[in-house]
Amino acid sequence: MTRWIELEGAVNARDLGGLPTRDGGVTLRGRIFRADNLQGLTPRDVGLLVGELKLRHVVDLRSNAEVSLEGPGPLTQVPEVRHHHLTLFAEGGRHTDVEADTIDGDRVLPWAERPLDEELRVTGFYFGYLRDRPGAVVAALRAMSLNDGAALVHCAAGKDRTGVLAALALEVAGVTREAIVEDYVATGERLELILKRLRASDTYRGDLDSRPADDHLPRERYLEQFFGVLDDRFGGPMGWLVQQGWTDADTTAMRARLRD
Repeated sequence: MTRWIELEGAVNARDLGGLPTRDGGVTLRGRIFRADNLQGLTPRDVGLLVGELKLRHVVDLRSNAEVSLEGPGPLTQVPEVRHHHLTLFAEGGRHTDVEADTIDGDRVLPWAERPLDEELRVTGFYFGYLRDRPGAVVAALRAMSLNDGAALVHCAAGKDRTGVLAALALEVAGVTREAIVEDYVATGERLELILKRLRASDTYRGDLDSRPADDHLPRERYLEQFFGVLDDRFGGPMGWLVQQGWTDADTTAMRARLRD
């Protein structure tokens, strides 16, 4: 069964259910979703998400500028849905999480002095979310684990910021690293549609056009390197989360969302 959620106004929506766990189980469907921008959702999309899939929490990781320029989206008008706007800031492009057009070596490589290459540049942005906005990361994960309906986490492309939060949630739930990486790179299946959609927006066009389309692909080694940094420095993502105030109750809540 596919994990993709076919919407008219978004192209990178999927369920975090159906993924294998380290103890031989699988994550539950219909609990946590991930997606790209939601401001183009149609009435049919809203009916599917809210009516059929029982969406009750939207975690919006876009910057304040993105929300102001693009709009909050039709789900903000739905009384059953609670919104959690927890910006992780733009990655270096003017407004977008799609790709950076400027590179700050100190921000990109906060953990080591190494030659700057594509892999470490992307990984550095990912670690930067945790370094610069730890409270937002933890709050987003807690919102995703609320148990009064489904939750959806999104940014612009549903690739980088969303990819990091989805990866952390799946790690907490005990999903295998291989499956977490596979979920991350699955966005590549929809990349052409994502880029076409974002290029229609003045907010994102400049950042997208600053680099070749192939540079936007989510690659396995990006997330593997990100996890490697957390493993080396904190004993794993859970070690980092505990340093930020994550509790056993938080872990239980996330696992209950995706496992029980």
